[in-house]
Amino acid sequence: MSGTEKTEKTEETKKTKKPEDPATGRKPGTAAGRPVGRPRRLDPDRMVATARRIIEEEGVAALSMRRVAKELGSTPMALYHYVQDKDELLMLTLSGTAAAFPRPELPEDPRERLVAVAAHMHDIIGRIPWVLDVLALGELTDRNALWMVEEIIDCALACGLSPARSVRAYRTVWSYVYGDLVVRRAAARRAENPSRRKFFPEMVTEEDAAELPRLAGIKDRWREYSADYETVEELEAIVDGLIRRGTRDAGA
Repeated sequence: MSGTEKTEKTEETKKTKKPEDPATGRKPGTAAGRPVGRPRRLDPDRMVATARRIIEEEGVAALSMRRVAKELGSTPMALYHYVQDKDELLMLTLSGTAAAFPRPELPEDPRERLVAVAAHMHDIIGRIPWVLDVLALGELTDRNALWMVEEIIDCALACGLSPARSVRAYRTVWSYVYGDLVVRRAAARRAENPSRRKFFPEMVTEEDAAELPRLAGIKDRWREYSADYETVEELEAIVDGLIRRGTRDAGA
């Protein structure tokens, strides 16, 4: 190729070369310095941390594959290389939450041990209330938390309950723990955002006395009576009842 031809070729290349966008400093057809259609490689830990932050700040309803992808500067399809669906992403957000809390020293007596494990479960979930929203979606759990389920079942068996009764005992204990935490969180939210609307028990008035005589009679002292509510004491009552019923039925 002659010198003249080389010069002509160079000039032609300059003419066809797309200039950079002065506003972004990038060439047309690129995004954040990358060719369009080629999202950056995702960091799984960053993906999970982003999902957890969204849940903590805005709730589970705000979480979607599209939302996480957008915050990571990627695409929803890129996320599917790491997780099968939103449920799996939620499982990953739960992973490690239980392990962040050291296991307590547990008593040897199976009845006392069962109560202690249930109280520990109540305590750690109470510190990370966003977990309640994830658990409400169904059979999602943190594998690191399964030791508590194992302990409760083992303690129930050691107390004389059958395998079937032990599973039911666990479900009863879990229902209490979850339900109590939901009620506590709702009360805390109302306290943070007072409303002129009357909630229970203030919504009960003297006009309701004929239909609701017991509630009308104690409504003014309801909060006083419930102020010293102790979770462990209630768990003990529940566990004692479960053991009595289970061993009674086994001996019948």
